[in-house]
Amino acid sequence: MKLDLTRYRQPVSHFARMFQPGEVGSDSDTYEIVAPVELEFDIHKDKDKFRLVGRVRTELELTCSRCVEPYRFPIDAEFDQRYLPSSEASGDAEREIEEDDLETSYYADDQIDLTELMREQFYLALPMKPLCREDCKGLCAQCGTNLNTSTCDCAPVWEDPRLAALKQLKH
Repeated sequence: MKLDLTRYRQPVSHFARMFQPGEVGSDSDTYEIVAPVELEFDIHKDKDKFRLVGRVRTELELTCSRCVEPYRFPIDAEFDQRYLPSSEASGDAEREIEEDDLETSYYADDQIDLTELMREQFYLALPMKPLCREDCKGLCAQCGTNLNTSTCDCAPVWEDPRLAALKQLKH
């Protein structure tokens, strides 16, 4: 989905639209979009510079990093993104990244890729370690049983082989 910037001539305009999961998602994503995506923002125009301030809401399906079960993760991400024409992109090979650079993107052909904007916000909102719940017990290291839903008879005892020599001294 592309935002046609030639349609916005006022200093401030509003954009709101609901997208279906298939319109936004990609097969290469580490998540699955499982609810409609609500995108709403104000467009601030200053000649050929644009600033989009708004939020994106949806639900993603992630895989728990402990029990490997899928779970739903709500997204309600606010953003404030500046867009400059791609002609202003610096061609310098080496330069220090400044704070403003992190919130600046570039557009070409008078269009902003809204799909890329939404996917970027999803990735920024993802947790470092996805957990279905804080007290997730994970999987048994021996048999692979999901310890959240059942128990197993495996002995969770593990002895460090590096300490075997010390164990011999004890006897």
